[in-house]
Amino acid sequence: MSGTPPVNGTPPVSRIRSSALPLLGAVAAVGLWWSATAVFGIRAFFLPAPPDIVAAFRRQPGYLMREAGSTVTVTVTGFGIAVAAGLLLAVVLTAWRALERATLPVLVALNSVPKVAVAPLLVVWLGFGAQPKIVLVVLICFFPVVVATMAGLTSTPAELSELSRSLSASVWQAYLKIRLPWALPQMFVGLKVAISLAVIGAVVAEINNPTGGLGSVIVLSGMSFDTPLAFAAITLLALLSTTLFYLVVLAERLVVPWARAISG
Repeated sequence: MSGTPPVNGTPPVSRIRSSALPLLGAVAAVGLWWSATAVFGIRAFFLPAPPDIVAAFRRQPGYLMREAGSTVTVTVTGFGIAVAAGLLLAVVLTAWRALERATLPVLVALNSVPKVAVAPLLVVWLGFGAQPKIVLVVLICFFPVVVATMAGLTSTPAELSELSRSLSASVWQAYLKIRLPWALPQMFVGLKVAISLAVIGAVVAEINNPTGGLGSVIVLSGMSFDTPLAFAAITLLALLSTTLFYLVVLAERLVVPWARAISG
């Protein structure tokens, strides 16, 4: 029947287009990259073509996947700790405004310290291994989660706050039933920023402490002048970052499916 409404209010053609356009953009970018290396005769030592990267991956797939697993472990662990600690601190600070005024400047000052400068010190303090890498990921992810969650928790409409008071709701009931659900879209903004920064933090830590992970692959392959292998590791990092980002997007759509409707 020609008048049948589309599922979920989205025409099938629009859904296909929204899925195909990112893929076409990626294919076009790879095509331009490949063409540039061929037309200008760029050697693989300086800029490997896509086939060189595929060959490097096929040469050492086990090594690359093992180090990718190490990066995923550090990234997800640090991100999880940062999210748990950031959400808890944001709730505490928005519940006690005097504590917020006393603590927030300290958090801003700590966040302004370049994390690249902290990475070597973490190795000195915590030694080699996963611990300094996880701590660096936590330090990078923590502030965006806190700020975004606080912004969401303090943006509750006045009429909803008045409603909770008229129903004699306690402070924590108002948080759980009104303020927290209202803050979820803003919280997920912080989570999406944090998960992208988490991968960067893991790579920075691995470059400074090249005992494992894709960052160490980049360092060691650079020392051995194996540029295609370094680009293979960079490609895996890009895929990892994209996958983790869209997993957070998927979680947002499952947890707050109404957010897109009210924002449109």
